[in-house]
Amino acid sequence: MVSVNTNSGAMIALQNLNKTNMDLQTTQNRINTGLEVSSAKDNGGIYAIAQRMRSQVSGYGVVGQILDRGEATLDVALAAGEAISDLLIEMNEKALAASDASLDTASRSALNEDFKALRQQISTIVSNAEFNGVNLIDGSTNSFVALANQDGSNTITVSAENMSLSGSIVSLSATASFATATQASNIASQIGTTLDSVNSALARLGTKSKSLEIHSTFVTKLSDALEVGIGNLVDADLAKESAELQALQVKQQLGTQALSIANQQPQSILSYFG
Repeated sequence: MVSVNTNSGAMIALQNLNKTNMDLQTTQNRINTGLEVSSAKDNGGIYAIAQRMRSQVSGYGVVGQILDRGEATLDVALAAGEAISDLLIEMNEKALAASDASLDTASRSALNEDFKALRQQISTIVSNAEFNGVNLIDGSTNSFVALANQDGSNTITVSAENMSLSGSIVSLSATASFATATQASNIASQIGTTLDSVNSALARLGTKSKSLEIHSTFVTKLSDALEVGIGNLVDADLAKESAELQALQVKQQLGTQALSIANQQPQSILSYFG
């Protein structure tokens, strides 16, 4: 039946054209954003999973920054500790030389002045071994705590190593000096014990530094894996979308022509009255 009031052909053509236009808009959006799922409207379940994973990636980014600061703090402490160890070796040489009973007073006094200068340098190093307000070797803090995972439920604790003079590690007094061979010999013996303690502290700091480095590498790899997982969930296949775009553009042109033909159908009624 041909009617001027109801054009079913035009209705069907318009419905098909509208669907094609909607599909074309979706494809263009995927190409523009590079995402197959860019909002909850595209796929609510996948979007929720992707957002949770993005939150984890963001959290691991913060963890990585904290671990980097921890490594830097430990690097400073290690550099200072190694310098202190070297100074103790030099101080031991001065004390041993001064323990020679045959040495004259003037020579021993000169060695003592060198010894005191090296001793003072230890204090200077300890007080300046700071990074981002944290000093692990001056006794101002007990530990450094770094986050180990994205929700903060796990941490890595680095214990401080107080290398200040007259401390538990560097037992040498802040006023240590010698005027006789016996005093120099006693100090040399004390420095030997202190040197062992300093090197043990350095070993502990080095172990923790390596631990932070290994965990930092793991966190980076884990974050990268999560990024890949998010991409697998939401990224668009641009090669496929490009082919789909071309097909939809052809369908849009055909749909427009079909609608135009359907709209001309009622005019055929005029032929009945010619």
